[in-house]
Amino acid sequence: MHRRRMKSVAIPLLRPRQWWGGQSIGRRRSSGVALAAILIALGGCAVGPDYTPPTTRMPDQWAQSAVRGVNEGQADIQTWWALLEDPVLDDLIGVATRGSLDVKQAVSRLLEARARVGLAAGQELPAVDAQGEIERGRLSEGIQEETGGARERTSTLYQLGLDASWEIDLWGRISRDVESADAFLQASLEDYRDVLVSLYAEVANSYVEIRTLQKRIDAAAGNVASQRQTLQLVRDRRRAELASDVEIAQAQLNLATTEALIPQLRIALQQAVHRLSVLLGEPPTALNVLFHRPAPIPAVPDEVTIGLPADLLRQRPDIRAAERQLAAQTAQIGVATADLYPRFTLSGFLAFQKYGPSSFFSGDNIGYGFGPTVIWNVFDGGRIRSNIAIQDALTEQALISYEQTVLNALQETQDALVGYTQQRERAGILARSVKAANDAVRLVTSLYVSGLTDFQNVQDQQRSKFQQDDALAQSEGLVVQNLIALYRALGGGWARPDDRPATTPIN
Repeated sequence: MHRRRMKSVAIPLLRPRQWWGGQSIGRRRSSGVALAAILIALGGCAVGPDYTPPTTRMPDQWAQSAVRGVNEGQADIQTWWALLEDPVLDDLIGVATRGSLDVKQAVSRLLEARARVGLAAGQELPAVDAQGEIERGRLSEGIQEETGGARERTSTLYQLGLDASWEIDLWGRISRDVESADAFLQASLEDYRDVLVSLYAEVANSYVEIRTLQKRIDAAAGNVASQRQTLQLVRDRRRAELASDVEIAQAQLNLATTEALIPQLRIALQQAVHRLSVLLGEPPTALNVLFHRPAPIPAVPDEVTIGLPADLLRQRPDIRAAERQLAAQTAQIGVATADLYPRFTLSGFLAFQKYGPSSFFSGDNIGYGFGPTVIWNVFDGGRIRSNIAIQDALTEQALISYEQTVLNALQETQDALVGYTQQRERAGILARSVKAANDAVRLVTSLYVSGLTDFQNVQDQQRSKFQQDDALAQSEGLVVQNLIALYRALGGGWARPDDRPATTPIN
């Protein structure tokens, strides 16, 4: 059976007369004015839940097994890259802040969110429209005869006036919408800060990767030079019939294997330079001159101080953004709930109306009308309550997302702590192994020249030395990169006084 759907019912509490067709002037009714005053007095009552920040349980301290060599205390993590004492890195951070396209996108999203606050807040004020009209009309002969010729058959109506309407926010629909937009603006600000945290970490990480690759290339070049000397030594011994052709082939194989790694490292180096250039908002080749010559890997400080797990709630912009998104979504429940109740609007008009342009602005030609109107969805097929259920579910999802963000932050920080402390210990062990490898190569070469050992031992020790040199260079870079990951996990880098490009609209 076909069911007829009922539409929203508009109930005019005070209907002014139509002001077209030469008629004018609605009548003031004291009952309508009194009702309007009551509605204004009642405005501001907001339906829906009032937002309460979630209570989050955090560990009292970090796992002790992961914080050896790391101090817990008041940590200054906002300019963490200064601890590496590298002027080039400091300059790159400044360039990235001003030129990064990711930052510019975040600023644009922040401007959008601010405009949305203005869009929502604008509903709290009356809307006034100016209207003008010139209408040329012609009456039928029958109508003119019935009116006894009181009206000219052909005439022109001139109208000029203002229409105004003002929704009384009796149930808080508008105030909740403003509350949601304001919380979303705050979330966008935290997203901007999170972009800064990620950007600074990525710039520093790429910079350290470049310096690490340069050191690996230097280490490979040093081993190539040493292995060339060994090859020449074997050739000299072959001419003296103290070595075989097999030994020459072994020396050539060892040298070629080491040389083959250098082009691969140069490819990775150039790609890292290109990646860093793009992070700064520059063309890929913009930094080629800067990194034309190698420089040391930045050294980590002797001691690193971090805060407690609870500090993540105020330091990590992504956690702060997730909390603000939860607040914004909670307010949307109130917006949806307000649709269950009548919507009251005060409206009116003031206009000059006259047939013919002469004496148009005379007081006798003024028409006006005003009064409240109510619209109430008495039947909507359950759409409003379904929308409330949707907003409830979205709020639950936002809460779960916030809790997941907190857990991810704890995991990232704990992982970075383990990575930094363990990699630093590994770098110390590798430094000792490199020293031992150098001693081993020197001793086994001396024994080979004396005829006390075969060339295979020389080849094995040279290969081992190269592997240890390369592993140490990688480990030293990973120590710094894990420290960068730690500061990123802590949320460092967004609260500097000069952390904003000139276009950033942050007070």
